[in-house]
Amino acid sequence: MRRLAFIAACAALLTTVTSCSQTASNRYREVRIDQRQILESGAIGPRDVIAVRVHMHKDLSGDYEVSPNGQIDFPHIGLITVEGLDLIGVGRTIKQRLANGYIRNPHVTVTIKKTNSKMIFVLGQVVKPGRFPYTSNMSIVEAITLAGGFAALAERNYTIVTRSGNRVPVPVEKIMQGLARNFMLQPNDIVFVPESVL
Repeated sequence: MRRLAFIAACAALLTTVTSCSQTASNRYREVRIDQRQILESGAIGPRDVIAVRVHMHKDLSGDYEVSPNGQIDFPHIGLITVEGLDLIGVGRTIKQRLANGYIRNPHVTVTIKKTNSKMIFVLGQVVKPGRFPYTSNMSIVEAITLAGGFAALAERNYTIVTRSGNRVPVPVEKIMQGLARNFMLQPNDIVFVPESVL
């Protein structure tokens, strides 16, 4: 009799614990990406670091940090506003300014060295919570990986993404297992991994 009562109690406890574990639905697939945000994510912003290379001119080549007001101070041509431009636009601007009396037909390439103006935030039950630079086509799996992966107590299939005040539960472990479609992030998303009730 006691054994039957014990088994019934264990079964009830197991049911309760299992029902407390959450799994996100597929509704996260319906969340739309803000295309304006994505277009702007390719633009240079304050505190970004860009690498400028001028062919055959090592004295002009180097890394430049964008000032809080969106400018860089480039040798010979002075302050250039780069905020809001993409890398091609920055290169074109520098080339035009250099060609105006300094270098005949300059060859300029610009690459991003460090993104500081666009971030995502990964909080909760991850190994290294914090803020991380947003990169183009960044997925939620990539964000969790940047944060060191799930911590031991993480609720792996109910990660909450907050975007423009809306909360979206995402089944990250299912995505990692190839059982669900990946979720793409955009700048300023907050990724929160809650603690598992187990």
